[in-house]
This record gives sequence, structure tokens and C-alpha cells, in this order.
Amino acid sequence: MGKMNVTGDMMLSLFAEMVLDEAVRSYKEKTLTQEIDQALAMGDEASFIALTTELNSLRALGQ
Repeated sequence: MGKMNVTGDMMLSLFAEMVLDEAVRSYKEKTLTQEIDQALAMGDEASFIALTTELNSLRALGQ
């Protein structure tokens, strides 16, 4: 039974890490989207391009 507990603990740890990673990615995506909206509203083309590039990279990693 000891091995089964270790395996179960490892699986729970992996699952928790996956959930946390997704939460962080989702938060970053939301923040970047808000910053992109602000850059558009201010007409800041350089920030818009940098932020959309970062958002696209983040989304590519998530797939």
C-alpha cells in the first residue's frame, strides 16, 4: 500500500501543478488583453504590438 500512496500523492501533486499553471496562464492572458485594450485606447502602437506578440506567444504555449 505504501507504493500506491506515493503514486497517488505524485498524481495529486501533478494535477495541482497543472491547475495552478492554467490559473496563472489564464490570469496573464486576461491581464494582457486588458493592457492591449488600454494601448489601443491610447493609440500606443508600440505597446500594442509588443503586448499582442506576448499574448500570441502565451497562447501558442498553451496549445
